[in-house]
Amino acid sequence: QEELVESGGGLVQAGGTLGLSCAASAIRFDVATVGWYRRAPGEQRELVAQISREGVIHYADSVKGRATITRDNAKSTVSLQMSSLKPEDTAVYYCNVVESYYNGETLSFWGQGTQVTVSS
Repeated sequence: QEELVESGGGLVQAGGTLGLSCAASAIRFDVATVGWYRRAPGEQRELVAQISREGVIHYADSVKGRATITRDNAKSTVSLQMSSLKPEDTAVYYCNVVESYYNGETLSFWGQGTQVTVSS
């Protein structure tokens, strides 16, 4: 059974730091693009950061310079470190893993989400 388990998050003061981690099981991590999304109250889910299977990293403009995403294929984990947190970073953060194959097939998996609240 494929599963993504997120950890980290919680209540953080503005200007602080936080770390999120996501562990995958029964998912082909080595062929996947992995990343983090978030959904703020009343907003649509948006990409925060992702790393492709080739190691190409993309950050949303809103977190550039404040976020660092890393992956460990051996452990099937992806982590997100954020600093200089702002109240607008408050959201539910979701881990996403997308397996992609050369025949064009893709399989997408989502974590259950973890709440991050930044107090001003």
